[in-house]
Amino acid sequence: MTDTSWIGAVMTAARPKAMAALVRYFRDLDTAEEAYQEACLRALKSWPSNGPPRDAAAWLIMVARNAGIDSARRQRRMQPLPPEDVISDRSDMEAVAAERADGADYRDDILRLMFICCHRELPATQQIALALRIVSGLSVHQIARAFMVSDAAMEQRITRAKARIAKAEVPFETPSAVERAERVAAVAAMIYLVFNEGYTIDVAANGWRAELCEEAIRLARLLLNLFPVEPELMGLAALLLLQHARADARFDADGAAIPLDQQDRSRWNSKLIAEGLALMDKALRHRRPGPFQLQAAIAALHARAGRPEDTDWPQIALLYGALERMQPSPVIALNRAVAVSRTDGAEAALAIITPLAGALDGYFYFHGARGSFLKQLGRYHEAREAYNRAIALANTPAEARHIRQQLDSLTEAAAAPSSQQAARENDQRR
Repeated sequence: MTDTSWIGAVMTAARPKAMAALVRYFRDLDTAEEAYQEACLRALKSWPSNGPPRDAAAWLIMVARNAGIDSARRQRRMQPLPPEDVISDRSDMEAVAAERADGADYRDDILRLMFICCHRELPATQQIALALRIVSGLSVHQIARAFMVSDAAMEQRITRAKARIAKAEVPFETPSAVERAERVAAVAAMIYLVFNEGYTIDVAANGWRAELCEEAIRLARLLLNLFPVEPELMGLAALLLLQHARADARFDADGAAIPLDQQDRSRWNSKLIAEGLALMDKALRHRRPGPFQLQAAIAALHARAGRPEDTDWPQIALLYGALERMQPSPVIALNRAVAVSRTDGAEAALAIITPLAGALDGYFYFHGARGSFLKQLGRYHEAREAYNRAIALANTPAEARHIRQQLDSLTEAAAAPSSQQAARENDQRR
C-alpha cells in the first residue's frame, strides 16, 4: 500500500476501546498512554506493508500491553526484590480484579474509563479535558479550541489532572452507586463536547471524524441505560440524536456548509428524529428541566418544522432566554440573538450581541452573525469588516467557504442600490 492516510483514521477509531482496556490492565493513565503510543509507532512500521489487521483495536491492545510489560520489566531490573512472602504468593490478583470488573454493571470498558477520568478529585474542567484526551484521543489544540483557551493552558490542565489522579490513588475499578451519581453531570458534559468536536469538523475533508458524533451518541445511550429515569440524560441523548439527524444535509457536494433554513429536509434522518423526539417528550413529563433538555427542545422545534417558514422562532427565542437564565453564557446569548432576529428584526438582535464583542471577539460565529445582522440593516461596509474577521477565525475550510459566499452576496447587495440610482439618473436625463 502506498497511501497511508487511512492509518490515522483507523487508530483514532480504535483508540477509545484500546485505551480503556490498557488503563484497566495497567491501572495508570500515563503507562497506558505511553504503551498505546508505542503500539501506534509499531503500527506505522508494519501496517503500510501488511495492511490493517482484522481487528485494529485488538492488535493495538495486544502490542501495547506487551510493550508496557516489557517497559515495566526493564524498570524492575533496577529495583530491589520485594519481600519473600510477596514473591511466594502465587495468586493471580489481576485475574480476580478483571473478573470482578467484568461482572459489574459497567461492562463497557470505555464507560468505565470515562468515570475514572471524571473522578470527583478533579475539578469539572479538568475532568472533561482529561476524558477528551484519554478517551477520545483529541489533540490538546482541539480541546483548547473547545474551551476557548490557549494550547499551553490546556496542556497544563491535562497534566495537572493526571497528577491529581495519581496523587489521589484513584481506584481503577467500578465506582459505587453514590460516586456514579456524583459524576454523571461531568460525564454528560464530556460526551457533549465529544459530539461537538465531531459536529463542527469539516466533513468534506475529514469525513471519518463524524464517527465522534456516533461515538458520543453511543456513550449517551449507555449512560441513559444506567440512569433510565434521569430526564437530563434523556435531554442529552435527544439533543445529540436531533442534531446528528441533519448530518447528510449540512454540507453540499463540494463540502460547503448549508445553512439550516436552506437544507434539504428530506435528507434528514427520520429514524433519529423520531427517537430524539420520543426521548424529549419523555423527559418533559418529569417536569425537571435542565440545560440539555432546553437545547433538545430547541432542536425538536427545528425538527418538527416541515419547512423553514414553519419554524416556531418565538418559542425558540423564549427557550434560549430560559437557557441563558439557567446557564449564563455569551454563546447562548448569541444564539438567542439569532432567534430574536427572526422575530423582532436585525436591529434588536444587534443590540443583544453588541455587549458581547469583548467576550466573543475570537469566536467565528459571533462575527458571522454580526455580519449577517449588519447586512440586513444595509450597513454593508461594517458587514464586510465583520465577515473578514470571521474568515480569519474560521476553524474549517467549510466555514471559510460559507463566509466567502456571504461576502459575494454582500457585494451584489451593495451594488444593487447603486445600479438602481444610476438607472433613475438615466431616466431623468432622458
